[in-house]
Order: sequence, then C-alpha cells, then structure tokens
Amino acid sequence: MSEDGKLIDLGAERAKRVHDLNDKRLNEVRNAFEQAMPLARKKKPKNKPKKR
Repeated sequence: MSEDGKLIDLGAERAKRVHDLNDKRLNEVRNAFEQAMPLARKKKPKNKPKKR
C-alpha cells in the first residue's frame, strides 16, 4: 500500500516547525528590545588600584 521510504514522521516535522516559529519570535523580540534599549558599549574604567 505505501512504501517505507516515503513515510513522514509527523511528530518530527511538527517539532521542526514549532522550533522555527519559536526562533522567529525570539528574533523579533530580540530586535525590538535592541531598538528600545540599545546595548551601550561600556568601556572599562581605568581606576588605579587601591593602596592598602
């Protein structure tokens, strides 16, 4: 009736699709967050070591 080579694991396909959707959503949220609060490149303060 059907060939074994053409069987599709629906669970695995759904998992891939859900993963892709979650990745897309995460990237959208990350981009929105970076626009709202851009990451400032902080320079390390050049403080002299404290004398004890």
